[in-house]
Amino acid sequence: MRGHAWLAPGLIGAMVLVATWMVIAHSAFPADHPLHISAFWMTLLGKFLCFAMLALAMDLIWGYTGILSLGQGLFFALGGYLFGMYLMRQIGRDGVYQSDLPDFMVFLDWKALPWYWSLSDSFAATLVLIVAVPGLVAAVFGYLAFRSRIKGVYFSIMTQALTYAAMLAFFRNDMGFGGNNGFTDFKRILDYPIAEPIMRSLLLALSALALVASYFFCRAIVNSRAGQVLTAIRESEARLLFIGYRSVHFKLFAWVVAAIISAIAGALYVPQVGIINPSEMSPAQSIEIAIWAAIGGRGSLIGPILGAFAVNGAKSWFTVAFPQLWLFVLGFVFVAVTLFLPKGMIGLIRRESGSLVIPWRKT
Repeated sequence: MRGHAWLAPGLIGAMVLVATWMVIAHSAFPADHPLHISAFWMTLLGKFLCFAMLALAMDLIWGYTGILSLGQGLFFALGGYLFGMYLMRQIGRDGVYQSDLPDFMVFLDWKALPWYWSLSDSFAATLVLIVAVPGLVAAVFGYLAFRSRIKGVYFSIMTQALTYAAMLAFFRNDMGFGGNNGFTDFKRILDYPIAEPIMRSLLLALSALALVASYFFCRAIVNSRAGQVLTAIRESEARLLFIGYRSVHFKLFAWVVAAIISAIAGALYVPQVGIINPSEMSPAQSIEIAIWAAIGGRGSLIGPILGAFAVNGAKSWFTVAFPQLWLFVLGFVFVAVTLFLPKGMIGLIRRESGSLVIPWRKT
């Protein structure tokens, strides 16, 4: 391969190798073995992989289509809540109140499960809902917005308002989603304990595979004729409309795909971190997702993945060592990248590797 063609597959392969090594080291070696990987590091990498999927979804809708969404946190949280409902049903009578209802419902004196919990005891139905519900929400909202030709900063504000409204709704106890505490204290998946090394390893492996599959799926989209149309929308939607393309359908397609990827990331995130609550829908979370994509290098697919790892790795260190400085550091880095590295980390890597001419659509 010439130029930068090796870069994205090489980085993806390196991530897979690291995840594979961690899975083996966590499961095969006892806790006192020097090669053993602790549950903390497994959870941390699992989180980063899920965040990388989020950044990838943001890149598809913003980096390639030119639509800045400040609502990806909503779809991430919806996927998390849908799988969290299943996990709460798996607790069964092992909860504090030894009831078939989740503990928070017993505490609030609920007598029966709400109708929208009716399929939550089925693993197969939950997997379908994780894709269908966020996809439907995105399709309805996106169709109404794109058909009305809402774009630019107005679309960004609308997505942020939608996410904020959902967060306020989920904070209410009468919604049946645990209020401000959300869901936690998960026990099992398909009757297998979540805390067991084999289950942690499986969740990490699934997260890595989901990221790889999402990357190659998005790569197939952006390298197709539909991807050329998405890039044309980013560059000049008015010209595209003038030559007869119906941009609504293309934008809606990218928007729904990004929502589904975000929801799958949320579903994988919840069992690994052990909690989901409305704070995942906060506007600040969605803004941070956009920062990952910008720092990594939007319009490149692999760049936002690197950005998600780099920013969250720095966040994990700073919030322990210098917690009061983290937001200042993040703001400084974002401004510096915007001014001096408009193509982000991936642009710098490509430049340093000798790729002076970069086909921006190719990855």
